Amino acid sequence: MARGRSEDRGGDELIDKLVEINRVAKVVKGGRRFGFSALVVVGDGKGRVGFGTGKAREVPEAVRKATEQAKRAMVRVPLMQGRTLHHDVTGHFGAGRVLMRSAPAGTGVIAGGPMRAVLEALGVQDVVAKSLGTSNPHNMIKATFEALTSMHSPKSVAAKRGKKVAELARRREAPAEAVAS
Repeated sequence: MARGRSEDRGGDELIDKLVEINRVAKVVKGGRRFGFSALVVVGDGKGRVGFGTGKAREVPEAVRKATEQAKRAMVRVPLMQGRTLHHDVTGHFGAGRVLMRSAPAGTGVIAGGPMRAVLEALGVQDVVAKSLGTSNPHNMIKATFEALTSMHSPKSVAAKRGKKVAELARRREAPAEAVAS
C-alpha cells in the first residue's frame, strides 16, 4: 500500500510514501462519525528521513497532515558510501522488533512493508532487513527509526574517542593478526 511521490519545494527533492490509511470511528450520540488516519514516511533519498501520522475526516487532509508532521520530524542517518548501513543494527518499539544488516553492492532492499518504505525514502540501496514480532505498521516504523537513530559512523565514533578512523580500523584488525601468530 506504499505510494511514492516526489515533491519539489524550495530546492530539496522529497520522496513521500503513504504506508497505511485506516478508517477510524468515533461513536457519538446518534451513531458513528468516520474519519481516516494516515501514516506517511518522507525522505530525501540522501540520508534524511521522517515519519508522521495524521487524522482527519477525509483521506487527502489526513495524508497532508501526516506529511507535514513527517517533514518536521526528519532525522539524519549516516550511510556507508551513500548506499548501505555502516553496521548491523536492531531496534524495538512495543512488540515490534527489527533487524537490519548492511549488504554488498547489488543486493537491493530486502525488507518488507513499512520498513521498505523507510529504507527507500532514506536512500538505502543495499540492505537485508527482517521484522521480528509485530506486523503493526506503527510499531514497525518506530522500531526502524529507533534502530536507525542508534547507528554510528566510524567518523563519529573516532571523534568521540579522540582518535583517527585509521586507528579504529587497525584496532579491529589487530586481534586477527594476534591469533594468526
